[in-house]
Amino acid sequence: MRALKSSVTTTSEEYLANRKAMLALLDELEAQQAIARGGGGPKYVERHRGRGRLLARERIELLLDQDAPFLELSTLAGWGTEYPVGASVVTGVGVVSGVECMLVANDPTVRGGASNPYTWKKVLRAMEIAAQNRLPVVNLVESGGGDLGSQAELFVPAGRLFHDLTRLSAQGIPTIALVFGNSTAGGAYVPGMCDYSVMVKQQAKVFLGGPPLVKMATGEESDDEELGGAEMHSFVSGLSDYLAVSEEDCLRIGREIVGHLNWRKLGPGPSLPAVDPLYDPDELLGIVSSDLKVPFDPREVVSRVVDGSCFDEYKPRYGDALVTGWASIHGFPVGVLANARGVLFNEEAQKATEFILLSNQIDTPLVFLQNTTGFMVGRHYEQRGMIKDGAKMINAVANSDVPHLTVQMAASYGAGNYGMSGRAYDPRFLLSWPNSRTAIMGPEQLAGVLSIVARNAAEAEKRAFDEEADERRRRGLEEQIERESHAFYISGRVYDDGVIDPRQTRDALGVALSACHSNVVQGRRGFGVFRM
Repeated sequence: MRALKSSVTTTSEEYLANRKAMLALLDELEAQQAIARGGGGPKYVERHRGRGRLLARERIELLLDQDAPFLELSTLAGWGTEYPVGASVVTGVGVVSGVECMLVANDPTVRGGASNPYTWKKVLRAMEIAAQNRLPVVNLVESGGGDLGSQAELFVPAGRLFHDLTRLSAQGIPTIALVFGNSTAGGAYVPGMCDYSVMVKQQAKVFLGGPPLVKMATGEESDDEELGGAEMHSFVSGLSDYLAVSEEDCLRIGREIVGHLNWRKLGPGPSLPAVDPLYDPDELLGIVSSDLKVPFDPREVVSRVVDGSCFDEYKPRYGDALVTGWASIHGFPVGVLANARGVLFNEEAQKATEFILLSNQIDTPLVFLQNTTGFMVGRHYEQRGMIKDGAKMINAVANSDVPHLTVQMAASYGAGNYGMSGRAYDPRFLLSWPNSRTAIMGPEQLAGVLSIVARNAAEAEKRAFDEEADERRRRGLEEQIERESHAFYISGRVYDDGVIDPRQTRDALGVALSACHSNVVQGRRGFGVFRM
């Protein structure tokens, strides 16, 4: 396999302008991630520490193996809504006692860890990833239950967590609850549904109804400890399997439980040398165009992500608006599909379909690098069968059984999003760069289409067309679509699994690929490669 040759000039005006624009976006990303890491703010963080408690991310750090990577997911959940950035919970994939696990940690500094609608979007996505990739789940619990003010939006999806925990257990995927504080109301069922439960002495409080509710409902008076304390559940109810004397002890026990699971991956391990790329990943910042209308060569991205910058391109002279080929990332073989010029023509759709089928025949995961404006429109392409060819590509993506990992590098518009394994097509992981945009179409195109429709309607009704009103509508629509297609907006609604620094792409994909190989990695059988 030959190494790609880069033609990037890091001193060019275009490169430097792109880099400056991306660094500005990364500053914005860091500011929002800092808000998520800050939890409920200094006041509530200090109050939590004053009680001798660890923060959610500190608990995660102590639980993980030393120097183990942690791929945090959905960090911006809730961004742009009335709810706090981060949605009062931390989720992600990390290594505990040598086992890759899905970690879910409530942040008690945000309204006592109470759950809002975006908490459940984030947690249920974590459960989905755990089920798809066969990852044991460790819940680090300290939550006052649901945010009652938003109960209409969260009550129904909240019940899905209990469903998913029990289904994971039924599938032989271990679930563990480490309870550090309150786990009340519906949250009490988390330790109840998990295979293993550890509670911290004089801290954990697990009950369906706290003392005030019990008093209201039954007239009975009781205190927290006798109603749902860790010692009561360890010695009386049996809900707790282990009684920890401190938070650190609870995390130690959690690590021991994972270590005793006798867990084995079902997929193969890395089969190729994990050689660093020949080119500096830092250069990705200047490669991607700051203007989404300006294309860039995705091979320059591939050469800074894959092992040794080696890439065996498939059909390099056919359908060249889509780059396809074989490579490896951190030793895991992959097939890569990367948009080169945005639009997908008939040839690109045919090429992608064949490549996806080939990858399934040899059980090779697929990495989709998105920068697409969709499938080509126009009389010529419609007559050539663009719908049929696009449908074949989407069909192949939808029925592919090998793991898909998707990175939204820039534009992700229209059915191109679907053909390049967007969220609706169940990629195992979907990560976004901060410059990316996701929508039916670009802001100018969408506003222009609606303007044409309005103009044609006015002509059909033989009435005057208000040019000034149309211009106001166009500007308003462009601003709306620009706002709603923003990477932070999309990530805030948990339509991806997180916005990442482009320089982290290789390592993020490496963690994701390793997680995927916890389960069987096998392509779809029952069809052969067909020509179109």
